[in-house]
Amino acid sequence: MPPRSTPTERQKRLGAELRKMRIAADATTDYAAGLLGLDRTKVSNMEAGARAISPERVRVLACNYACHDEAYVDALAEMASERKRAWWDAYRGQLPAGLLDIAELEWHAKSVRVGLSLIMPGLLQTDGYARTMFSAALPPLSAAEVELRVALRMQRQQVLFREDPITYTGYVHEAALRMEFGGAKVTRGQLDHLCEASERDNINVRVIPFIVGVFPGAGQAVTYAEGPVPQLDTVELDSAHGPEFTHGQSQLDKYRAHLDWMEAASLSPEASRDFIQAIARNL
Repeated sequence: MPPRSTPTERQKRLGAELRKMRIAADATTDYAAGLLGLDRTKVSNMEAGARAISPERVRVLACNYACHDEAYVDALAEMASERKRAWWDAYRGQLPAGLLDIAELEWHAKSVRVGLSLIMPGLLQTDGYARTMFSAALPPLSAAEVELRVALRMQRQQVLFREDPITYTGYVHEAALRMEFGGAKVTRGQLDHLCEASERDNINVRVIPFIVGVFPGAGQAVTYAEGPVPQLDTVELDSAHGPEFTHGQSQLDKYRAHLDWMEAASLSPEASRDFIQAIARNL
């Protein structure tokens, strides 16, 4: 099987974990190649996410690297077993790969926490609000491109309502609540939807009011996705050129502290709902 030309973020993450495990064992790629009966180039491609690896080979490597964390190894083996086409693959070739990587990250997460200052959480947006946001892109998107992005965003929301929904917490600054993207009607519908969603057991919406003042990372949109084991947690940061993914321990610690600060500074879920409803009534 030839190497993948464009591995997904999840495929690259599996490869990165295999490399991390090998380095921790002070093993060489030649050693790994010998274990698997492959040439070292194929091992390098596996560690770059450009070549698939079977769950059995993941376990062979983990055993010989003396990695005894069974939960971690099981999680990596599960990642290696993912070969079926997923729902977001229907958009591949039509939308930027980074948008599909976000959908895949959310789909496999145990829980997701997001912190936003100027916009509503993507998984809690209405189609009207999302359409307004995508219509303001630069360079401008065609109507068809906008609708594709809206459709993907709406489908991403199924992680909140499926049989085994993720736990979702959104820390939303008051500024985002008062931005009338799409006008008063769209904004009111968005605020009502936010309140309705927040009443579900797995969805927690917390408002950071203006009176709090400055907070860490003000203006930055942060998503922290909890993996099946702590080693597989991931942070996604929005940027003008697309999403950026990071999973270094120092970065995970930094953004976890960032969101913990927002948690401590925010209103309670009940007070947040009252706050949002008050803004909606004044539109």
